[in-house]
Amino acid sequence: MTVALAELVARALAEDLGPLGDITSALLPPDAKAQAALVPRAGGVLAGRDAAAEAFRQVDANLVVTWLAPDGDRVRAGEPFALVNGRLASILTAERTALNFLCHLSGIATLTRRYADAARPARIRDTRKTTPGLRALEKAAVRAGGGVNHRGSLSDGVLVKDNHLGGLSIEEAVERARDLWPGRTVQIECDTEAQVKRALAAEADLVLLDNMSPAEVALCVELVAGRCLVEVSGGVTLDTVAAYAAAGADLISVGALTHSAPVLDIGLDL
Repeated sequence: MTVALAELVARALAEDLGPLGDITSALLPPDAKAQAALVPRAGGVLAGRDAAAEAFRQVDANLVVTWLAPDGDRVRAGEPFALVNGRLASILTAERTALNFLCHLSGIATLTRRYADAARPARIRDTRKTTPGLRALEKAAVRAGGGVNHRGSLSDGVLVKDNHLGGLSIEEAVERARDLWPGRTVQIECDTEAQVKRALAAEADLVLLDNMSPAEVALCVELVAGRCLVEVSGGVTLDTVAAYAAAGADLISVGALTHSAPVLDIGLDL
């Protein structure tokens, strides 16, 4: 349990509880006990266990959560993946916050798994198009779904995009990055074959082929000839991801994993 996760869950609970707390669950007999099951309404991939467990713990440390599946497991509709035992009022107070994390993060993991399955042998990567404050959890959900993470922050690697090239050349960017940040990965976003050639000549670690067709990607992969990794980005969908993988991309980045994944519907049943 990291401090960051505990604080994140605490903020979510505070938002839900308001100034007076759960005034509906306060109507229940204080000694009423129950067992609740966390049950998916549709099949998917589980993610967000730590956040959900922390929500139950912060509401009532005496609640006992028993997990029947780890993050990354496929779950089936109607089959519980966790049981919660303890005071009924506490279970119901924590319910929505725990489910919000589980539904959102499992949705990301589920969508990621669909992309990862369709893209093999290429690897699916996320982006920084994440919900503010939830990046670490969303990127963990991508990993649970079989994807790999791109930069967690702007400090993690050098990615020279088209807007950066408004102020310096590809060659200057790679040279300065090597001088300032030795050991950091240097990636160049390329819109054209000519830019790929310049990135290769400058000895970039990766080229990011942006908004190219699968046919254009195949030509660039042939040009690269294994001298660096090739990543594809820009409008990749479940309908097109296999074509980009077949074109020879090593990595395929998909912003939709985190900014547009539908939630996995999960309920709490007594």
